[in-house]
Amino acid sequence: MIGYVTLGTSDLQNNAAFYDAIFKELGCGRMMEMDTFIAWGTMDGGAGIGLTQPFNGEAPSVGNGVMVALQAKDQAQVNRLHAIALEQGGTCEGPPGPRGEPAGFYAGYFRDLDGNKLNAFTMVAPG
Repeated sequence: MIGYVTLGTSDLQNNAAFYDAIFKELGCGRMMEMDTFIAWGTMDGGAGIGLTQPFNGEAPSVGNGVMVALQAKDQAQVNRLHAIALEQGGTCEGPPGPRGEPAGFYAGYFRDLDGNKLNAFTMVAPG
């Protein structure tokens, strides 16, 4: 099981505001913070997300094909999370809406300020 995902950043404080807004909508906030690292989630909850300046001091890079999916409670929250991401300076990678198979998968895709790809999704029972 995944405990947390860490993404690299070139500007921790600027990108932290992006994630503060996203996680506020998800009902949680920062759970750990250091000079070069911030993590969001809950200590007893599911997987969290960490944002860090790379330990080796080199520039962060975005993995081709790498994406973090944030589970939303319903389609309305997917829509809000996507809108929040764009309001915070993120870029759209696909507007919220139903996606292929399996039926009932609803998602919106976006990138953070460093170009890391995320989505917000929910599963809706068909019918």
